[in-house]
Amino acid sequence: MGRGVISIRLADETRPSRLHQPERATTRFDLSLSENPFPPLPSVLAAVNGVLAQANRYPEFLPRRLPKLIAAHLGLHPDQVVVGSGATGVAMQIIQTLTTPGAGIVYGAPTFDGYPIMAEMAGLDIVPVPLDAGGNQDLPAIARAVDQRTGLVVVCRPHNPTGTVVPVGLLEAFLYAVPRRVPVILDEAYVEFLGAADRIDTSALLHRHPNLLVLRTFSKAYGLAGLRIGYVIGNGELINRVRRLQLPFGVSSAAVAAVAASYAAEPELAARIVRITAEREALRNALCHRGIPVPRSHANFLYLPGPGAATTLRRAGISAKAYLDGSARITVGDHEADNAVLHAFSPRGDFAPIPEAS
Repeated sequence: MGRGVISIRLADETRPSRLHQPERATTRFDLSLSENPFPPLPSVLAAVNGVLAQANRYPEFLPRRLPKLIAAHLGLHPDQVVVGSGATGVAMQIIQTLTTPGAGIVYGAPTFDGYPIMAEMAGLDIVPVPLDAGGNQDLPAIARAVDQRTGLVVVCRPHNPTGTVVPVGLLEAFLYAVPRRVPVILDEAYVEFLGAADRIDTSALLHRHPNLLVLRTFSKAYGLAGLRIGYVIGNGELINRVRRLQLPFGVSSAAVAAVAASYAAEPELAARIVRITAEREALRNALCHRGIPVPRSHANFLYLPGPGAATTLRRAGISAKAYLDGSARITVGDHEADNAVLHAFSPRGDFAPIPEAS
């Protein structure tokens, strides 16, 4: 990839991309929301269907089983886990608990759309810090942007929308640079797509940084976006404060069953992740071969720099996350959709389909 500056701005930073599809009726593939292209595994569907027979009964008043389940899987204590309605719901819970109107929220811009939306809802001042030339979050610049009014800092790993990954050492140095009075969300929505070399010892990191909250979801790699299951892990007083805002009856019995079944089926889920990442790399290599400087992604999406990327996709009937400079983010993993993307960017007569991942 070249060293040219990647300029990224959302086409609309306050509304989801699905509201901006003027040619919605002709859309062939919707790649705008970084969803898992595969339905839940049969064992997960069976587990969910089993509890739906009891859907006339309320779930737990406050969730106990799901935090225990997640904690046991991660080797943590249940008191370190707070669950909620997707990572977005848990993030809103964090914002409502730990910040006050007028405080600042600092993040690398652009980021997941939900953060500026939730910040506006909570009356926070947005402090966006531009990404660097390679599409990475500029952690030294983010640290310098923290001041007395800062109420929250957000770092995504992998980053959305570029898919880049902050090195472990740089992240550690950044966390030491942020004052302990300022909570830091480490958004790991796509952590399951990381290779072994990029994984972090989360338990050790939390031990060293009591102001850290690690946010995760079952929407992406686990393919349970429609069930809205997210959680945050942390330590001590900070996580206890977040738990106080737990919504009664806010976690369904289906969520508990789905997570338990997903954990039991991890080898099958791991195979799906391998397939998605293989499709991602094949598509990225093919696009780079056509001169498109696609950053190396560590998630289930690719970022296609503009100008013209979003328009090219739209004309091909492909819905993508669009940015003001003409760039686009696309979900990967659906073989037919991946080939449609490649075909859209291939000169006439220069299209060779990507071999399907085994």
